[in-house]
Amino acid sequence: MPSFLDAPISGAYHLVSWIADLLEPVGGPYAAALAIVACTLLVRMLLLPLSLRAVRGEKSRAVLMPRIQEISKKHAKNPERAQREIAKLQADSGTTLLAGCLPMFAQLPFFWVLYSLFSRAVVGGEPNELLAGTLFGAPIGVHWPVFATTPAYVGLALLLAVVAFFSARRQLARLDTTATPLSRNLARLLPYGTLVTAAFIPLAAGLYLLTTTTWTVVERSILLR
Repeated sequence: MPSFLDAPISGAYHLVSWIADLLEPVGGPYAAALAIVACTLLVRMLLLPLSLRAVRGEKSRAVLMPRIQEISKKHAKNPERAQREIAKLQADSGTTLLAGCLPMFAQLPFFWVLYSLFSRAVVGGEPNELLAGTLFGAPIGVHWPVFATTPAYVGLALLLAVVAFFSARRQLARLDTTATPLSRNLARLLPYGTLVTAAFIPLAAGLYLLTTTTWTVVERSILLR
């Protein structure tokens, strides 16, 4: 891994370690896990402006959808013209189809840093003491297949499934009557991708995934009322 990438990982290590030290009197052996949750909440609060912009974009697209459908129908035999007019309509309204994806894209660097942090035995030339943290008997730096039957992983899987269920239900409810069967199937199944992802990442990254997806469901439920 290029050496310049060590800096963000080292910075994350010191931040998570500092928060874990603060939480140790209360969290005990779970201090590192609680620190991950705290860092995730901090990241989501920092990204709140992007979330608000994404919500505004979703609402704008909902308003524009009848006009987009009208353009698509009118120029069904000329897809290129339809795309140009739809793009102009979106530009004039100040929204894009990718607006709702901004928070997800912005989180990718944080997720990568956390994944890398708990995949390394050594950080900044020193032993990674965060790997000593546990959650209900499972080391937070270990991947799912090794401790798949421990309460930590069973609980993580169940909670991710619950969050995915509510996320899928919310997405299906926001689809209009013209949505294709493929769109509905994707809205129904994609949220459960977090379960697949959790099987290939350390427990610590799974905690990040659970916390951030829960935040997203609650945040969207509030902002899109």
